[in-house]
Amino acid sequence: MKINSICCIGAGYVGGPTMAVIALKCPHINVNVVDINQSKIDLWNHKNLDNIPVYEPGLKEIISKTRGKNLFFSTDIDSAINKSEMIFLAVNTPTKTYGEGKGMAADLTYVENCAKTIGQVATSDKIVVEKSTLPVRTAEKIKEILSLNGQDGVNFEVISNPEFLAEGTAIKDLFKSDRVLIGAEQTKSGIQASKSLVSIYENWIPKEKILTTNVWSSELTKLASNAMLAQRISSINSLSALCEVTGADIDEVSNAIGHDKRIGKEFLKSSVGFGGSCFQKDILNLVYLSRYYGLHEVADFWAQVIKINNYQKNRFSKKIIEGLNGTIKSKKIGLLGWAFKKDTNDSRESASIYVADHLLEEGAEVYVYDPKVNEKQILDDLINLWESNNLPKIEIESKLKRLTVIDSYEKCFNNSSCIAILTEWDEFINYNWGALIQKMEKQHLIIDGRNILNKAEVSKVANKFIAIGK
Repeated sequence: MKINSICCIGAGYVGGPTMAVIALKCPHINVNVVDINQSKIDLWNHKNLDNIPVYEPGLKEIISKTRGKNLFFSTDIDSAINKSEMIFLAVNTPTKTYGEGKGMAADLTYVENCAKTIGQVATSDKIVVEKSTLPVRTAEKIKEILSLNGQDGVNFEVISNPEFLAEGTAIKDLFKSDRVLIGAEQTKSGIQASKSLVSIYENWIPKEKILTTNVWSSELTKLASNAMLAQRISSINSLSALCEVTGADIDEVSNAIGHDKRIGKEFLKSSVGFGGSCFQKDILNLVYLSRYYGLHEVADFWAQVIKINNYQKNRFSKKIIEGLNGTIKSKKIGLLGWAFKKDTNDSRESASIYVADHLLEEGAEVYVYDPKVNEKQILDDLINLWESNNLPKIEIESKLKRLTVIDSYEKCFNNSSCIAILTEWDEFINYNWGALIQKMEKQHLIIDGRNILNKAEVSKVANKFIAIGK
């Protein structure tokens, strides 16, 4: 099937950047990005490109070249479906908060609704592409929904094309992908659908980096990749605790380990813990699948990755309390960073959420600064956590009174007892720490949850300085 027009349902962190790059690299293809959220679409269409809802270095420059030419954003889902030969599903698949698989399995409500809509609306054959991270054998369910809701004579092929984007470097990852993975049913029509998607990526990706598999292998590969990466982070974080009690330096250990070509240097940076929309969700999904199929030892193995990550976040919070003489009640603590990593405005599952919650629970006055995450998002992150834990409204209101989101990093330092770095934003490194520390309480703590500061230099001007794994 020749592809002249594609549609992407979901205008978030995956759909927006991916479709923008496809539009740039394939000017002969019309790309329609649709979403039910009108306010999100309005931001994608905003005349000021600084207001687009996803912050990624290089993204707004691509939008400026493609939007209104062959890249379009709208809420007209039905029209976009019918105009397109290929439809990408890039909707959210959060962890279930109810019923069977609660707390582990992926909630496929949005995916199922999309499949139902496509089936009901489509008047011609469509290739449906799974872009969202999905459990193994989801393609089978999607195809069944499409068939049950589809019109007579309309055929659907479902293929898997998981994203392997790191937020903060998504555009770079899309331009120069390590690999593009496409999974399809090994039937004549399935293989042909796979070739149609290959023909799009071949406009800029070398053919040897485009891998084709069966659809089930593709779905599992995404979960497995994220689980393996998260495992590396938890492994090095577990060693950071050992470094602190033995006198070893985690950066020196990581560097030495990374020189082993069998291991490599990537994802060996110790920190307060991993976050983001994928790692925890995908590992939990893997745990659920393993238990579902009776592989309890496998499930226990992967569950430990999450356990270590939670341990690291909790350990960080306790270090703040211990560093301030065992109590933080009514003490001002400034948090630098809310995004789960630098160069993104995504804060889903950010360690900052859980650290802030712990500090507020202990009675601290918490001030938060992040250069890209706005106040509403920060408040929503905490409120969603508290509501999911069934915290009474009066307690939520009490905690919110002790939380202040500020637009100037300097305000974090004024009369504060502690400054905690929770996101590795480059700007934090370049602050005049000597001058800023003078604004703090005389008995104060600087704690670096990302190991981005020079310990020797900051220790000269700080009353007490703590770094992870040192």
